[in-house]
Amino acid sequence: MKAMILAAGRGERMRPLTDATPKPLLMAGSQPLIGWHLKRLAEAGVKDVVINHAWLGKEIEARLADGAEWGVHIAYSPEPEALETAGGIATALPLLGDAPFAVVNGDVLTDFPFAHLIDAAPRLDGAERLAHLVLIDNPAHHAAGDFSLDKNGVVHDEPGLTFAGIGVYHPALFEGLEAHRPAKLAPLLRAAMARGQVTGEHYRGLWHDVGTTQRLAEADAIARTWV
Repeated sequence: MKAMILAAGRGERMRPLTDATPKPLLMAGSQPLIGWHLKRLAEAGVKDVVINHAWLGKEIEARLADGAEWGVHIAYSPEPEALETAGGIATALPLLGDAPFAVVNGDVLTDFPFAHLIDAAPRLDGAERLAHLVLIDNPAHHAAGDFSLDKNGVVHDEPGLTFAGIGVYHPALFEGLEAHRPAKLAPLLRAAMARGQVTGEHYRGLWHDVGTTQRLAEADAIARTWV
């Protein structure tokens, strides 16, 4: 299975840190944030990774190179301007192929076992199942939540849990989207939920959204305990 790490955001709330450093390259312990994803993906057996970028994208390519430092192979999907999540994925589809693929937000710190995504991928058939999402308990900064999960593992468009920015998608979810055009992911997911095509799982382990300088300091403290 291939994976995509979303790294095209500007990181406005992290300025001035992100004026010269793209948000995914901010340090958390011994690694840039995105480096922890690369490490854990490689440990799970995912070796082919696509990274999209826009703001300071050349800095990302210069630091991560071909991914050999983490035991993966990286292909890049540059965006002159950020295309939103679905637009970025639709643009990268030629690099991702025809099989289900994982997508991870580049600005979170988590110990989620990415092997779960590999296990979920074969269940996405492009017809009855289009997506599998990781949901978490609502953090303080997003108390209302996003979606709910029923006892059969089906995700519904009702508040309850927070979408972790981690999931597996079948390329058919993005059918009809034009490459290089901005598009949001949430409307696609909600439409698929209405058809019963989205499954999920509730992860109760570490998940830390690095959306402010304070949360970056917290992520750094956590990652300093990791090897």
